[in-house]
Amino acid sequence: MQQSQHLIHSSRTIKSQPVARSPSSNPPITEHLAYLLAQANREINRQLEARLRDEGVPVEQWRILKVLSDGKGHSMGDLAEEVLLNHPTLTKMIDRMVSDSLVYRVQAPDDRRKVLMYSSERGKALTQRLNALALSQEAHIAENYGDKATAELKRLLESLIDTAT
Repeated sequence: MQQSQHLIHSSRTIKSQPVARSPSSNPPITEHLAYLLAQANREINRQLEARLRDEGVPVEQWRILKVLSDGKGHSMGDLAEEVLLNHPTLTKMIDRMVSDSLVYRVQAPDDRRKVLMYSSERGKALTQRLNALALSQEAHIAENYGDKATAELKRLLESLIDTAT
């Protein structure tokens, strides 16, 4: 069985080379897709956290504000799914964000049991500043990795996500 090996570490890229593997082989952790995705996620989040630090906002809070910036109102369940957080963690973050006047809750008109989350004016202003920082980080990645390679990586990841679900 032939596989391609393509590792990215920091700003270095190691060229793809076919690697023969038997189905029963025991590759090192660094060759597992789940590990590589987690490592890439950790590094990209670390870089984004450094950019957001001046605003005092963690990456997860930026994700919440980014999703809420569409102005549509999102249930807690939908929001948790979209921002990749479990419900208890999201609830704690939302409580803090409500206290900071960044977001607010509204009872859903069609279901009194459901609460919809919206970004406040203060949250919208913060989101604009955070989005500029996030875009600068993406530009930095594209500059180091290449525009075409970055676009292809996004396409491949979207395809992987679609086929994995």
